[in-house]
Amino acid sequence: MNGYQHGHRPRHGAAADTKQPEGCLTAAVRLPVRIVMFGLVLPVRMVWDGLVLVGRALRRGVLVPAGRALAWLWRTLVVAPASSLWRTVLAPVCRGVGIALVWTGKALFVWPWVALWRYVVAPAGRGVAAAVAFVVRVLIVAPLAWVYACLLTPLGHALLAALRGLGSWLSWLGRQLVLLPAVLLWRYVLAPVGRGVAAAAAWLWRWLVVAPVVGLYRWVLTPLGHAVVAVVRGTGAALAWLGRYLLVVPALALHRWVLAPFGRGVALVVREIAAALVIAWQVAGRVTVVVFRFLGRMAYLLLVAPFVGLWRYLLAPLGRALRDWLWRPLATAARAVGRTAGRGLRAAGRPVRDALRSARESMRATRAEIRRALWGSPRPEAQGVPRSKEREPLPQGSRVPWAPGSSARPRASRPSAGVPPGREDRR
Repeated sequence: MNGYQHGHRPRHGAAADTKQPEGCLTAAVRLPVRIVMFGLVLPVRMVWDGLVLVGRALRRGVLVPAGRALAWLWRTLVVAPASSLWRTVLAPVCRGVGIALVWTGKALFVWPWVALWRYVVAPAGRGVAAAVAFVVRVLIVAPLAWVYACLLTPLGHALLAALRGLGSWLSWLGRQLVLLPAVLLWRYVLAPVGRGVAAAAAWLWRWLVVAPVVGLYRWVLTPLGHAVVAVVRGTGAALAWLGRYLLVVPALALHRWVLAPFGRGVALVVREIAAALVIAWQVAGRVTVVVFRFLGRMAYLLLVAPFVGLWRYLLAPLGRALRDWLWRPLATAARAVGRTAGRGLRAAGRPVRDALRSARESMRATRAEIRRALWGSPRPEAQGVPRSKEREPLPQGSRVPWAPGSSARPRASRPSAGVPPGREDRR
């Protein structure tokens, strides 16, 4: 605590106030306040740290394993069956239903209308359009073109020439009867009269309106405004003096000699209590760390260490001995017995496979004889056609090319000459 009293910076908390010198009252009050705060904060800090440790233990030992177990159950019991059901049942069914619905919709709503448009409506429309275009071109367009070229065009040219002559005569008449008299009237009558009227109106405006207004502003309104400004200034100065000595000076004195010292005292008390609370919380944390570390060590020595010693010095050596002297020899013997039994089973199954192969060859020969008896032998011109390799009898010990484990796949063979249509699949 001496380091805090001499103004040193705390190791884990807020810095001490070193901006201004502290009095003896502050130094005398600080130590009891910190002792009291430490006594009040220590139980709260121990309870808090205990709850934190319990929460961590619950999270590590209960909540996280339970969450993992629930996630594994969800994946195993819900997600995996649902995905398998969708992948193996629902998705193929939905794809098949979709394909059937699309094909049905096309067959009922698309293909009939497409065929109707392509083979009925479009040809009929093209024929009607060609007939209408021919009729319009012969009965309407050709007569109208002849009327325009032989009647309307000459008539329009003659009408345009007549209108041009009439327009030139009317423009000369309007210029002589309307425009020239109007220009003379404006130049020698209206313009002189307008200038005289404007000069008279300007003289009357100057001496009847502007001159009286200027005199009123200069000799009446300006002195009256100066007097009003002087009165307002004097009143403002008097009110400012009264406000200063009746309100501002007492308020400054109250703030300087009453409120400021009281505020500094309250701030000092609050700051000291906060600093004491922080320091007490840090010291209580150190104390709780020591206490819980001691309790944890005792619990380890009393509860965990015996089981660790039992496992390390008794169970583990016993398990290694059982593994090396019992389980490994038994496993080796079981593997040897299994290999011997497998070889025996394979050797016993070889005659069965040979018998099945002989039966298949007999069945092929019987089918060939039956086909030859029913449909006869191939024609002479088809004697040179090679026989399909798919129907030839297999040699001893060979496999079907498309059997499991082989890379080749079956390919469709050509129908042989002399075999009726629809009988190739029986060969």
